[in-house]
Amino acid sequence: MDTLLVLTNCPDEEVANTIALAVVEARLAACVNILPRVQSIYRWQGGVESATEIPLFIKSTATSYPALESIIRQHHPYDVPEIIALPVTQGLPSYLNWVAAETLQ
Repeated sequence: MDTLLVLTNCPDEEVANTIALAVVEARLAACVNILPRVQSIYRWQGGVESATEIPLFIKSTATSYPALESIIRQHHPYDVPEIIALPVTQGLPSYLNWVAAETLQ
């Protein structure tokens, strides 16, 4: 399996919903979880910043990743959005098969 869990944070619900819908409709993700707001503290351009953000957990595949990253970047307002892809090494086989079947291969 080449299942990935892709993480990104969005500045608000509108951006989160736009990205989630775009990647599922394009079959670049089988599912996107939109999580409640979190507080992020980070370094940016020499200073420490703080912001509330909406995390997305995107279930996808390695094959779909390049196009998925492109769509996230297209809809994301940040200059450098967090986009992290974690390989899924274990999981319920029927769920992982569903993720693969629902994304473009």
